[in-house]
Amino acid sequence: MSEKVTWGTEFKKGLSAAGIGVVLLAIGGCAGESPRPTPTIPQDQVRSNADNMFKKLKQEEKNRAGGFEEDPH
Repeated sequence: MSEKVTWGTEFKKGLSAAGIGVVLLAIGGCAGESPRPTPTIPQDQVRSNADNMFKKLKQEEKNRAGGFEEDPH
């Protein structure tokens, strides 16, 4: 009879600990910030940025081909 009482008590303690763990995880999940959507960049701005980077790249290639070294400062 004492084994059943001990098993029942241990089971209730384990169940209580598991329940507390689930509650803590639920609270932590709800308290976290919701993910923000990534900002959308207009296609014109993307194209403009790409054109500018391409111009810089071409200029760097000209400088290297001409033997000029870029100023590190």
